[in-house]
Amino acid sequence: PPGGGGGGGGGGPLRAGRPPGGRGAVGAPPPPPGMAFEALNHAGDVHKDMLVVLNDNEMSISENVGALNNHLARLMSGKLYTTIREGGKKVLAGLPPVKELAKRAEEHLKGMVVPGTLFEEFGFNYIGPIDGHDIHALVETLRNMRNLKGPQLLHVKTKKGKGYEPAEKDPIGYHAVPKFNPDDCALPKSAGGKPTFSAIFGQWLCDIAAKDERVVGITPAMREGSGLVKFSQQYPDRYFDVAIAEQHAVTFAAGLAIADQKPVVAIYSSFLQRAYDQLIHDVALQNLPVLFAIDRAGLVGADGPTHQGAFDISFLRTVPNMVVMTPSDENECRQMLYTGYLCNGPAAVRYPRGSGTGIQAESEMQALPLGKGRVVREGKRTAILAFGTLLQQARTAAEALDATLVDMRFVKPMDEELVLSLAASHDQFVTLEDNAIMGGAGSAVNELLMGSKQCKPVLNLGLPDRFIEQGTQDEIYALLGLDSVGIQTRIESWLQA
Repeated sequence: PPGGGGGGGGGGPLRAGRPPGGRGAVGAPPPPPGMAFEALNHAGDVHKDMLVVLNDNEMSISENVGALNNHLARLMSGKLYTTIREGGKKVLAGLPPVKELAKRAEEHLKGMVVPGTLFEEFGFNYIGPIDGHDIHALVETLRNMRNLKGPQLLHVKTKKGKGYEPAEKDPIGYHAVPKFNPDDCALPKSAGGKPTFSAIFGQWLCDIAAKDERVVGITPAMREGSGLVKFSQQYPDRYFDVAIAEQHAVTFAAGLAIADQKPVVAIYSSFLQRAYDQLIHDVALQNLPVLFAIDRAGLVGADGPTHQGAFDISFLRTVPNMVVMTPSDENECRQMLYTGYLCNGPAAVRYPRGSGTGIQAESEMQALPLGKGRVVREGKRTAILAFGTLLQQARTAAEALDATLVDMRFVKPMDEELVLSLAASHDQFVTLEDNAIMGGAGSAVNELLMGSKQCKPVLNLGLPDRFIEQGTQDEIYALLGLDSVGIQTRIESWLQA
């Protein structure tokens, strides 16, 4: 299909293939390169019969980066390989069992020169490269390799978007596509509309970089998805794509922070999970000023269970020194990014996929009072504490129930003074978040109330204890009772129980 031939995050050739639609729209995301090398090392040690296929298509979501990619590219175009390849054809032409295989695939020829050394050091027999689009040669090669003993590595060359000319010319644009007519040879133009949170972040990063030359942007191979294209063009010397290597991205940011830089790590919520150890030991333990711009927090919709940003509040709020912010709209997002930039320690701003309310984000940047929420609506008896963009869906319920509605803004530090003052004047609380209920922001409210001996009934609304299925964001919100109607219905049912 268009965009096939090995999808990936623009981080080098050593990765598992995946279909269009983000980094793993169907099935699990690929392991980072570190895990792949660890697996190669282990496989070479146990020396079992196995086959590893290296799908080398020269790019993924974005252009490949990294030394391994550059190494393979240089060797593929080098005169030494070309000379030996042509000489090898003549030598092997007289060997009947491999003559046809040598003619069509040449996979054994590449094993005679330097590229194979890298993998042979791991204990693999290197074969390739062969044309991955020549199905007959590929099948024949695989058939011949079935009886080879020990670890085998087959290097396959492919072209992303092969067979559909527009995708071949624009593999980045055709990586994750909406519905389109292939006969038009063009993707449908965007209807415009409200800016996405990713775009809000990208513009903020450019604006703050213009004011502070210490600011650098880091992405683990998600330039386009995280809104970093403009920044990478305007500040190429301060933009770092570290490949699909989330752990390295975080530790790299820690190193830059020690060197008095202001690193901003743009990362998806589900991918930050991979770097939890580095976040704790390399950033938070040293209390370093690293800002995490956490995209795709909450429900991501079409990319499915592997990409739902369901756990970041839960695993971030337990880490000492962390500041965790949940903007309710685009302007709040911009101002919280600035607030995090000014923090003299680790800070995270989590925001969802897609657009928000459509309000205009103020160009002027103002730091928010650290750990302070804001009352959006004054009401009676019931206080709804919203963390993030679900504040908008809660407005209907607040009006219908004459409830107090609060934009909590901060998960950590939480506005304890505000919550306890509401406990003195309200009968019950409802917490609302686009994160797992277990261990989330609502749990923090529960802990505060119980620790302060404020035994108030609390309804925690958020994501249930299961992996959330694929669907549009609106469909899943409705299914989980987290749209406007669902929130009101669930609160009314709880109050009447």
